[in-house]
Amino acid sequence: MAVRPKNDTAVAEQSVESAGTGVEWAAITAGALAAVGVSIILFTLGSGLGLAGANPWSSVPQALVTFTIGAGIWLIVMQWLSSALGGYLAGRLRKKWVGVRTDEVFFRDTAHGLLAWALATAIVALLFTLGSAAAAGSAAVATDAQMSAEATEQARKAAASFSILTSLSLTIGAFIGCVAGALGGHHRDAS
Repeated sequence: MAVRPKNDTAVAEQSVESAGTGVEWAAITAGALAAVGVSIILFTLGSGLGLAGANPWSSVPQALVTFTIGAGIWLIVMQWLSSALGGYLAGRLRKKWVGVRTDEVFFRDTAHGLLAWALATAIVALLFTLGSAAAAGSAAVATDAQMSAEATEQARKAAASFSILTSLSLTIGAFIGCVAGALGGHHRDAS
């Protein structure tokens, strides 16, 4: 049996990581603000199209469900487009790191896209909450408090469908933000 000589020589590993954080909030904030702007544009466009085509006084019970599904689909489109732009900008505007492993760069670009989506979503949710509270106060004064049992059930079903579709749209938005961040980072490094 051959005995290998013991090698006591330690090989120095070069560290190319910086002591600073890997999160660049300027890029994330820029991406989030762009996503908020696109969300507001698409929200107002969708609201205008929906209100132009909806008849709230219709006696057709299916009208509320159709309107809710249409609004849910529009939320998915809004999330897709705004998250793509915000994530792409966050990945593309992030500083290029030299000497960092490719998988780490990919992760950081993806994380920047996700954080831009999350910040934009929080801002939009805050804006919508404030707007909804103001609108609900006005609507409560302007409408009759009595609703038929059938109308109440339709409103409950529509609200449930809208909630499910909103959750789906947010999940899609988070995924698209991540992918767009990675794509933006890839384009940054390719140029």
